[in-house]
Amino acid sequence: MASLGLWSIAATAASAEELNGSRIIQDVENLLWGKTSQGRYVMTIITPYWQRTLEMQMWMQRPQKTFIRILSPRKEKGIASLRIKDEMWNYLPKVERTIKVPPSMMLQPWMGSDFTNDDLVKESNVINDYTHEILTVKDIDGVSAYIIQSTPKTKASVVWGKLIYYIRKQDLIPLRQEYYSERGELIKALDFSAIKEMDGRLLPTKWKMQTIRKPGNETLVELKEVKFDQPIDNTVFSLKSLRAK
Repeated sequence: MASLGLWSIAATAASAEELNGSRIIQDVENLLWGKTSQGRYVMTIITPYWQRTLEMQMWMQRPQKTFIRILSPRKEKGIASLRIKDEMWNYLPKVERTIKVPPSMMLQPWMGSDFTNDDLVKESNVINDYTHEILTVKDIDGVSAYIIQSTPKTKASVVWGKLIYYIRKQDLIPLRQEYYSERGELIKALDFSAIKEMDGRLLPTKWKMQTIRKPGNETLVELKEVKFDQPIDNTVFSLKSLRAK
């Protein structure tokens, strides 16, 4: 519990020291991912016609490397995704084939979910590719929250016209993130809930992504276990690791 207290104090002190949108978003990203993170997640994909659940392991070394492997069910076991800088590959064990994902496919659904390839491997760097402005502080369900708008920088290679964050003021825990098109249309919304202690910090452990144009579709991600800021062997982030059994 001591480490949890220290994390909360550090996050609050940091935002108080330099209270601006960029610093708050950076603190949120650090809270969710750390410098490195390795964890086990359960993803449930829900549509009006079918539903399926995937268990997966994820390793991330920010800001340049991500590796995801599906652990179950048996049908999808061994499918893996690797991102190194601006390149991404998927491995399909049934056909023993590694496929390089072109930039044009980064916004395609990952495994049929409401999360895109880019959402999962985080190729876009929200800290460096956007400017962040505090629009207001608003009461949301009895909780004071920062409303922050993130706008793409002129030369940034991103697809969203803007992002809107709802962040709990007391401890900088994210509550919601909205994704807008260049025309200002709300495309997707990511809601965070079930705040629990994980590896010495308070985190939202349930994430729900909804695509606005697809009513009845949603993807739920539940964080089961995670370790932050621990060394990760560089061999994890390799094409050889993609094909490992």
